[in-house]
Amino acid sequence: MHHRTRPIRLTTTVLATAAAVLLAGCGTSGTDHHGKEEPAAAVSQLDTSPYRGTALDSGFTKPDLVLTDTTGKPFDLRKQTTGKTTLLFFGYTNCPDVCPTTMGDISLALSKQPKTVKDNVRVIFITTDPERDTPKSLGKWLESFGPNFIGLSGDLAKVKTAARSIGISVEEPKEHQDGTVTSDHGAQVAAFLPADDEAHVIYTAGTTTDDYAHDLPLLVKSTR
Repeated sequence: MHHRTRPIRLTTTVLATAAAVLLAGCGTSGTDHHGKEEPAAAVSQLDTSPYRGTALDSGFTKPDLVLTDTTGKPFDLRKQTTGKTTLLFFGYTNCPDVCPTTMGDISLALSKQPKTVKDNVRVIFITTDPERDTPKSLGKWLESFGPNFIGLSGDLAKVKTAARSIGISVEEPKEHQDGTVTSDHGAQVAAFLPADDEAHVIYTAGTTTDDYAHDLPLLVKSTR
């Protein structure tokens, strides 16, 4: 019989050697475009977490960030998601792999949940390519994933600072000779709990729909 491997518990200590693993996504490295090391998580052997995502020993504070939503209105991340389970992801709509698959997995997992869970989950997608991801185009892209998904765009410097504060790397978009643009970014989903509005669980690339479906009710009901 195949037994599922339990995820390791992480501590929120800055550890450069873990950064290359945790911040890999869409070809990004563990440093920003200035070569500065990003905050990452250190590995611990203890794991008593009920989650299939990777638990943190203490939470990341939700970024203090005001951006523009897909209707063109200001959106205060902290104020407008207070008390809700909030899944935060940084990416862009032209991403060829991890962005659509991650949003699709979360969307499918949400579709399997009762109304009590759906009503208390917000999925925040912050674009790392605001020049091309206008509020209108971002909104159109997110429509297929469902009403729980909120798209935000705005000043990239602010976005990078917000991402870095929770250990996620975001780099400047790069235009290639063929005219395509790529935006390197970390592939993690940070789950902020309603009890204290801090991120206590991280989901890395490769997290399955079943993993999200298992964890969503626990995230909503969690008191820590």
